[in-house]
Amino acid sequence: MTQPNPTSPAAGALDAVTLEILLNALRSVADETYISLMRSAYSTNIKERNDHSTALIDPKGRLIALCEAAQPIHLSSMLGLTTRLLARYDLADFKPGDIFVGNDPYAAGGSHLPDVNMSMPVFADGVLVGFMCNIAHHADIGGMSPGSMSGGTEIYQEGLRLPPVRLFDGGRLCADMLDLILLNVRVPDERRGDYNAQVAACRLGARRIVELAEARGATTLLAAYDEIVARTFARATEAAGRIPAGTYRFTDVMDDDGKGAHDMPIQVAVTAGAAAAQGRVAFDFTGTSPAVRGNINCPYYATQSSVAYVFRAMVDPECPINQGMLDAIEVIAPEGCLVNAAFPSAVAGRANTCQRIIDTVIGALAGALPMQAVGAANGANTMAVLSGLGADGQRYVYLETVGGGFGGRRTKDGKDGVQVHLINTSNLPVEAIETEYPLIVDAYEFIPDSGGAGEHRGGLGLRRVLRPRGHVAQFSGQGERFRNAPWGIFGGSPGGTGRFLIRRADGREEELPTKPAFVEIGPDEALIVETAGAGGYGDPARRAPEAIAEDIASGKFSAGYIAAHYPNFTKGDRT
Repeated sequence: MTQPNPTSPAAGALDAVTLEILLNALRSVADETYISLMRSAYSTNIKERNDHSTALIDPKGRLIALCEAAQPIHLSSMLGLTTRLLARYDLADFKPGDIFVGNDPYAAGGSHLPDVNMSMPVFADGVLVGFMCNIAHHADIGGMSPGSMSGGTEIYQEGLRLPPVRLFDGGRLCADMLDLILLNVRVPDERRGDYNAQVAACRLGARRIVELAEARGATTLLAAYDEIVARTFARATEAAGRIPAGTYRFTDVMDDDGKGAHDMPIQVAVTAGAAAAQGRVAFDFTGTSPAVRGNINCPYYATQSSVAYVFRAMVDPECPINQGMLDAIEVIAPEGCLVNAAFPSAVAGRANTCQRIIDTVIGALAGALPMQAVGAANGANTMAVLSGLGADGQRYVYLETVGGGFGGRRTKDGKDGVQVHLINTSNLPVEAIETEYPLIVDAYEFIPDSGGAGEHRGGLGLRRVLRPRGHVAQFSGQGERFRNAPWGIFGGSPGGTGRFLIRRADGREEELPTKPAFVEIGPDEALIVETAGAGGYGDPARRAPEAIAEDIASGKFSAGYIAAHYPNFTKGDRT
């Protein structure tokens, strides 16, 4: 196998039009494979909630193209697996038809075990021209708790750990490896279907990259990678230069770890301008809480993804998402702290911590970029898992993360009942839940008064009420912003908090801890999931009277809430 020299005359010789055509062609490959994976998956978590992403990574281990609908939290995880592959193997070890799999945050660059990565080396005329990658959140990867998301205090308890290993060797399935994986998971037939969908997406992407290389030439394609990264880095650092020079600080807290620790701080200092190295913006998390016993510890790759998301959203939302953008930021996080977990810390619930990282960085940059800042969103990845044997004797695992409020913005209200920031999934439709699982959805609605008041109010949280159909279900969950409300910004009020409850057969409602595990719910009982709202933006006294009247007319806010939070709204205004 030969490799073209990236410093050859072809490198750097691409005109802007050709480069743009190639960049969009590569993006289209990522988008097509994303849709293919979604449409061929078995589980609702992928085909309905779209908890998956796809990307192209080059032979140097650089992210080149990410699908448009990607989960931002997946960005660095796909990069992490391929980086580990390149460190573990020589280039000559890769063959056409190989597909590697991995999920471990400590050995395979992942961020938690249910997110399973695949990476396929792609060859054109015997030349390695990239790695077609995807990642999908599997509804179960084994471990102590159905759904593999609750209860653990170390990584060993959270499920099957996979280092970077071959699932396909030269196009031949390593059947022993797949058997090993499926033996360790619940609902293996569903898992098999999702793995097959990931394999098919890798192969589709590889075909498209080969077609592109045949049309343009492998050397031209590799040269394009260098140009894409270099130009994106130049754009990102130029955009970073528009942040007023200085160091900006903010501290937020996590509710708890489910194992006795409370109010753990996440602290960041963002340095931009002359003090930043080589035009990069530095995000320093020194002072953040040490890692905890519970599973909300966050691996470094997930922290990097969180910071990259905020940087792009606040500094240059149209910046291409590739290695050039990642190289424009520096993430400093002491090893062993909450946002740079060290082995063997439990990490299954790391998405909640990622959401708080984002709130913290937004809080830090609000003073520098007030027009781009938003009130704190629901700040969580509120997760509910119900599992058991249905009346037909079949095992199931229902897993969903339920959306909440998005923060008020400079020119408009926050959105109600949506997934926010790093989590780009959908809420499961009622029809999908009741068709796929032995569950009844008794309610799916907004929570009145849960959006923080402001010139532009925060979004409302959601309430989902689920009842097992003719059987006893086991519930486990992960909640955040249940104790510490999402803050408002520039005078805006905080949003409402979330909670988990059980409605007993006699109608009594019992509140559960923020991170419950192994809770039984009978067929005459119901699980109530309530997610947090979001903080408002700006002084509530500046809210337009017609906007407040619309709040009342919609039924989303009570008259009592309006009277308490908007003192300038008079009876005359109501009429």
